[in-house]
Amino acid sequence: MSQPAKSARVPRGATIESGGAPGPKAAKGHRETGAGSPGARRAAAQRLTMRRKLAAAAMELFASKGYEGTTVDEIAATAGVARRTFFRHFRSKEEAIFPDHDDTLVRAAGVLDAAPPHENPLDTVCRGIKEVMRMYAASPAVSVERYRLTREVPALREREIASVARYERLFTRYLLGHFDEAAHHAGDDDPLLAEVAASAVVTAHNHVLRRWLRGGAQGDLEVQLDHAFAIVRETFGTGIGAGRAAQEETPAASARTEGEVLVTVARTDAPLDEVMRAIEKALKKT
Repeated sequence: MSQPAKSARVPRGATIESGGAPGPKAAKGHRETGAGSPGARRAAAQRLTMRRKLAAAAMELFASKGYEGTTVDEIAATAGVARRTFFRHFRSKEEAIFPDHDDTLVRAAGVLDAAPPHENPLDTVCRGIKEVMRMYAASPAVSVERYRLTREVPALREREIASVARYERLFTRYLLGHFDEAAHHAGDDDPLLAEVAASAVVTAHNHVLRRWLRGGAQGDLEVQLDHAFAIVRETFGTGIGAGRAAQEETPAASARTEGEVLVTVARTDAPLDEVMRAIEKALKKT
């Protein structure tokens, strides 16, 4: 496999358009208006608060009046704002019940952007999509109700599918960014592997999430997700990031048994899941 190339990055604080590209807010501005400034953080928090308020109003009306029987004017009135305020935050009423996806996509991109240089790209992607899991787990009751609505209303289901596709494009670009396609010869499957692996991560996440939501948001979602990701890593891990692994003099974490003693050696910045996998592998050999 070719050596890893520099991956495509999405700047922190950037907005992500429907096509997955950085939006206007990605441009650097004056220090006071930068993504990390107190003013920008307050503005982002206020924006998210209003989006969630509108989303709550939309879900309430969809549940009581039905999706088709609810208008944008009614959603705005229930939220106590003007119609134009609604359209500053959402383009349509079906978009209104997904208030957190834009911000979650930016956070997931931030995880990719800040990945340790030694981390396997597939592990990075698994960590990135956990931002989506945390979005749902933060409000279980709301997530369960939203899941019910998306099952009943085709327009909402289509919006959800579009949102999932944005994550998949983000992760595919990241994995493809670790392959030097110019060095490939005809027939090499690295780009195909990257796309299939990204799809597998998203599919594993969605499968676990839907099962959790159908069960009334009961159980430890993160534990269930880690199990699913372990299956993905076992399937694709030997291919994704193989070139990067070959460059490392030592693994980020290793473990071995000496009699009844388990010896583990890890870098201080080694991801915890990598340390745990090394320990598990050593214990299986005993």
